[in-house]
Amino acid sequence: MAKSKKPKHIAIAGNIGAGKTTLTEMLSKHYRWIPQFEDVDHNPYLMDFYDDMPRWSFNLQIFFLNSRLNQLLEIKNGTETVIQDRTIYEDAHIFAPNLHDMGLMSQRDFSNYFKFFETLKSMVEPPDLLIYLKASVPTLVSQIQKRGREYEENIRLDYLKKLNELYNRFVESYKEGPMLIIDCDKIKFSENEEDFGHIIEKIDSTLFGLF
Repeated sequence: MAKSKKPKHIAIAGNIGAGKTTLTEMLSKHYRWIPQFEDVDHNPYLMDFYDDMPRWSFNLQIFFLNSRLNQLLEIKNGTETVIQDRTIYEDAHIFAPNLHDMGLMSQRDFSNYFKFFETLKSMVEPPDLLIYLKASVPTLVSQIQKRGREYEENIRLDYLKKLNELYNRFVESYKEGPMLIIDCDKIKFSENEEDFGHIIEKIDSTLFGLF
């Protein structure tokens, strides 16, 4: 069998608390891929955003878009396989539309933001594999509570529920490349070695054609 070309970019998508960072860490260790994480600690807008969402929503989303684009350019110019914790698609198809729907981002800002995203998207390659961590709201809440991040304490259930609806819509219409969906209500990869092995098998078969 011909050896598949080496993948450059694996991306992990999923709602807040779905387990993206944990899975990114586990897969990067298993495959010796380079992990790329969301830089939450050095985001100059996050605290302000949680205090006053309408005022800071556009600034926050532009910051995310810029940092995600920088990550994609690093991947493109590098030679190693990179696994990315959250994708540029989620910012544009899930988080920004949600802020707009909730009345926390104006129509003018949202249109400007989305057109900017479309321009950037035309300039970068989609991931070789997108892994979507699907989780119900109770699973998300339990995982958010476990990690105890201060700024996440006030996240409302209706906010998570709305994000989940947008994620499902995005996943149904995703046509950029191969995608794996992992049901995190059933597959507890961080606690169960067998469940993690199951994910590895799926990735191997999708990326390398191994059965």
